[in-house]
Amino acid sequence: MAAQKTAVPGRLTFPQVAIALQTLSLFFQSVTAGMLLSSSHGYALHDAGSKVMYGAAMLYVLAAILAWRPGGGSPRPILYATGFLVLASVQVVLGVAHLPSLHVPLGILMFGLSVLALGQAVSARLSKRSGTRSGAQVARDS
Repeated sequence: MAAQKTAVPGRLTFPQVAIALQTLSLFFQSVTAGMLLSSSHGYALHDAGSKVMYGAAMLYVLAAILAWRPGGGSPRPILYATGFLVLASVQVVLGVAHLPSLHVPLGILMFGLSVLALGQAVSARLSKRSGTRSGAQVARDS
């Protein structure tokens, strides 16, 4: 018989850490994009940050898969994480092609989406901690 694994209250889960790392790396990318305009070090930092951001997007997919598989829950987080990885791939292609008119707005969109996903993860954690259901959980259960 397989043991059911649940998150320990007060501890961060792997998907929460992955989405936080992704959001932080995207914020770093926005800072280094601004540095490109004023510093010679901006390019090197932005280039290194792009690799970290892409790795964080892959880590988010892995975390979503590992969180879904044991519990048999909804695969929806995997779809979100995979969609984000696709956006990250497009972002890398646009950056390499030096198309800032598309690269910058997509970066802004990605940061916004990542902040939303992080907000959902944090609100789900807080609602589990307090024993209440969030508005999104109530809507899904209806």
